Amino acid sequence: MRLLVLLPAVMLLSAGCTSSPPPRAAPQATSPGAPATAARTGCGSVVETGPLPEWARAGFSGDARMPHVMGDRGDIVAAIFGHPLALTRPDGSSNKILWVSKPSDPPGDLQITATRDGTTDPVRRTVPGGPGPSIIDLPQAGCWRLTLTWSGHSDTMDLVYLP
Repeated sequence: MRLLVLLPAVMLLSAGCTSSPPPRAAPQATSPGAPATAARTGCGSVVETGPLPEWARAGFSGDARMPHVMGDRGDIVAAIFGHPLALTRPDGSSNKILWVSKPSDPPGDLQITATRDGTTDPVRRTVPGGPGPSIIDLPQAGCWRLTLTWSGHSDTMDLVYLP
């Protein structure tokens, strides 16, 4: 005897960035133990926990698994050493982000313009010398839309900072 179970469609609503593009679909695992997982941030960008893209693995050993966010255009990745990003970190760690860009042009400062969801006043940060290691602290918790520019390139992503 076959048993057919129908589940009603459920619509989940969550607070997030309303000014950003629609969220990208999170990568789906095809089998148990699949190599990558992802978590929605509530913003438009996904924090992936699988290996970094092949082009972003220079200096890493093994499969380079770590939390990271890919730029919307795919030209930059934020490898997040201080995951989750937060305003206060009782353990003394920092909001360390390693920015790795796909285009290999001559270096130029990485300019970050961040705007928190629901506001219009941008916050600016600079990573001297271009994409590379940084400590990026932002003034308030929430969903931040980052516009990143470097060496004639630009990309965008959303990052969430916890209280």
